[in-house]
Amino acid sequence: MADENKSSYSDGETGGEDTQEGKYLTFHMGGEDYGIEIRYVTEIIGIQRITEVPDMPSFIKGVINLRGKVIPVMDVRARFGLPPRDYDERTCIVVVQINTTFVGLVVDNVNEVANIPPENIEPPPRSNSSASSEYIQGMGKMGDKVKILLNVGKLLYDSGVEQIAM
Repeated sequence: MADENKSSYSDGETGGEDTQEGKYLTFHMGGEDYGIEIRYVTEIIGIQRITEVPDMPSFIKGVINLRGKVIPVMDVRARFGLPPRDYDERTCIVVVQINTTFVGLVVDNVNEVANIPPENIEPPPRSNSSASSEYIQGMGKMGDKVKILLNVGKLLYDSGVEQIAM
């Protein structure tokens, strides 16, 4: 009875590392579905006021104050060179953590936490022209659909976000 109020999101405190194995938070952006390993996700919040910071790369929208902690916010659409889109009620900020760095990732909308076992993940296609392809960890097959699985570490650290993390 007590379990019926639990969400499908796992914060890792009740289970071990194994409970997060093969789980990805999936989200939609620019006509495609993406996924990031759930172990990096700390929370999902609605879009809120972002304070612009001068002299930042164009894909860093600024910072937010999340319960007293200042967190840089990256617009993943802008990072991948996708056309801009106005934020709406479905736009979310996915707060991720790698080591001690917290970053908010703005995405069009969050879909679900999906189970994608390792045997359903293929290497990304090779591409010389797309800057965003270097951030792809693999291609997750779910039935007849494919989710583009992102390497959060490369996304954050290759873009210099760790330099502005508070």
